Amino acid sequence: MRSLYQVLYRKWRSQTFGEVSGQPHVTTTLRRALATGRLGHAYLFTGPRGTGKTSCARIFAKSVNCLHPVDGEPCNECELCRGIDAGSVMDVIEIDAASNNGVDNIRDLREETSFLPSQGKFRVYIIDEVHMLSSGAFNALLKTLEEPPPYVIFILATTEVHKLPATVLSRCQRFDFHRISAEEIAKRLLFIAGQEQFTLEADAAMLLARVADGAMRDALSLLDRCRVDAEEVTAAHVARCIGMADRHYLFELTDALLAGEIPLCLELLHQLYQDACDMERLCEDLLFHLRNLLVLLVVRQPRDLVICTEDDFVLYRRQADKTSAARLLQLMERLEAANANLRRSTDKRMEMEITLIKLCTSNAQPKAEAPPAQITPPKKADAPNLQAAQPTSPPQEPQAGEFARWGEVLSELQNTNPPLAGILVGSTAFTRDDFVLIKSENPAFPMFIKQGMQAASLKEAIARVTGGERPRLGLFRAEGEEAAAPKDPLARLAERAEMLSK
Repeated sequence: MRSLYQVLYRKWRSQTFGEVSGQPHVTTTLRRALATGRLGHAYLFTGPRGTGKTSCARIFAKSVNCLHPVDGEPCNECELCRGIDAGSVMDVIEIDAASNNGVDNIRDLREETSFLPSQGKFRVYIIDEVHMLSSGAFNALLKTLEEPPPYVIFILATTEVHKLPATVLSRCQRFDFHRISAEEIAKRLLFIAGQEQFTLEADAAMLLARVADGAMRDALSLLDRCRVDAEEVTAAHVARCIGMADRHYLFELTDALLAGEIPLCLELLHQLYQDACDMERLCEDLLFHLRNLLVLLVVRQPRDLVICTEDDFVLYRRQADKTSAARLLQLMERLEAANANLRRSTDKRMEMEITLIKLCTSNAQPKAEAPPAQITPPKKADAPNLQAAQPTSPPQEPQAGEFARWGEVLSELQNTNPPLAGILVGSTAFTRDDFVLIKSENPAFPMFIKQGMQAASLKEAIARVTGGERPRLGLFRAEGEEAAAPKDPLARLAERAEMLSK
């Protein structure tokens, strides 16, 4: 009887902290705590999907119960380690909060904690997607979470930490998992391909890593799909397998869009449609392609932010020289709207054709928009801090107005919106009432932040760092500083000609 095939992400799940990719800030701390015996009673693992939260929780459960641990790592050879891997040790309980989110489920769990471990030293409860618990279930969990028996450890895992009550957050040691870099994912994929004895090209590994968007599990699932009908996985094979447009078409289609060539755009779209390219995927790929061009135009050192081969980077550079940041932002905004329409459309090809025609016929210069709020902040001695009251609230003791956590906001943006983080390098921020005022020497920033999706991304990053509401944004101007009046296009052209003649 043939044995059942085991998918790659399960077969190659990390068994020790040393095997976990891309999370050294988490694994080093946990390993040290286990080696020294300084264990907490409740841990919170949060971060994007597929980044190792559940794997680390299982490794932790093995380590605290392992009969022969080594420097905070499980031996993976004793009966308890093997039993936990097989799911036969009753002292390690995994709960899916998405399907067990009621008060009764948590009450049953709370009653179970009164029983001593049957085999190991600790009873470890791993609650996955904990944000799915109901309000009543959270309330039922609080007391046990705060003062569990000495032999009980809780590990809560979630992708949406902002949905957890503050009362739960305050009772846990929090570890934030980051998206895994494309280079690290590609390296892991190449290693696994070698162990599994099939060929994976480096370009194909990088393409899979880019599509996985920081999730190792997603990358391994995609690799599994691609190797079903081929023992040699190439970049072209990956693109066909996942319905992704070939880069060659993306460069050609972008050239046609920038030149306003409607017939060529429709011809290229027809070829892609005949090759079974998914229209929603094409729209997303085109958006990502334009994003790469935008990064090249607005970031001083863009190489680390554009994930591609060296040959493709040269092509990106050449294409970026043909356009402007304003034009790219205009195209991206319209493609974002088209992407939403494609999901609802019954004729996705026609929707994409209409989109391309609109993009070709759109004005090369975006329409003038109202500038962000221009607010003159108070003098430093009078500026309130981040927790400043609304203007209608009673006056408080004045504090320095500099936004001390701006560095954390930039670090958050580096994970969620690298192009915007690149533009904000060297910037500072101040607060006034519910405004965050940003001072940046980068001339691209005022234009960039006027785009709705960029402003929303920055507001969300500030809210995550501060734990408060999304603020209003403004451009910082020193007291008495006047906004520079926009120059007439002809005046700018004459000024440029004069400079070139010198």
